[in-house]
Amino acid sequence: MDLKTFIILQFIAHLCVDYFFQSDKSAKEKNALGFKSRFLYWHGLGCFLLAWIFSLQWGFVIGAAVIAITHFLIDGFKPHLNKGVFGRYAFFIDQVLHLLIIVIVSVLFDRWTGIDPSFSVAIDFKYLLMITGYLICLKPANIFVKEVFRATDIQVTSDNEMPNAGKVIGVLERLLTLTFIIVSQYSAVGFLIAAKSILRYRNDETLKTEYVLIGTMLSFGIAVAAGIIINSI
Repeated sequence: MDLKTFIILQFIAHLCVDYFFQSDKSAKEKNALGFKSRFLYWHGLGCFLLAWIFSLQWGFVIGAAVIAITHFLIDGFKPHLNKGVFGRYAFFIDQVLHLLIIVIVSVLFDRWTGIDPSFSVAIDFKYLLMITGYLICLKPANIFVKEVFRATDIQVTSDNEMPNAGKVIGVLERLLTLTFIIVSQYSAVGFLIAAKSILRYRNDETLKTEYVLIGTMLSFGIAVAAGIIINSI
């Protein structure tokens, strides 16, 4: 296993612990209470276990502990960041710090100890990137789009929509877009965008149309970027 594969595995572990293995309610409690949240401690333990498991080697126990402890501290102090000058960007700062630590710990571990999996597993880097791309297009992308709206103070409410319908539509459009790009069916992506434009945009709701347009561009942009990265490798 080379360093880039190791880092991608650790990134997948991060996606699992930060997005898929915690509910929205737990995340809000953690962000509001910090070290006072009971869930934060379980979150830190989950971070350690997943980082260790996804390393595929027993010797990464210290590296996993470092990732988990720093993750715990960053999330614990996040309520203070939320109240500060950069509060609206807290999500992005939080994620950048987590990813930087993952990269730094992985690089140092490779340099000092060496990556030597305890389990013989054949891993194709491109397929691993594809898995990562699909994972990002699920819940993480929804949260990213929502945080972009929050950071830029964009908010439009409507009483004529089903709860969570936008999230489901966003997930489906990103999964389809990523799949079409991977198989080089770029015309299908254009058809998908055109179809959504016809169904969702209405001239009598200018603000709502602009809101949906921004969300659509962000959503498709994430899937397109993931597809281009995967195809380039």
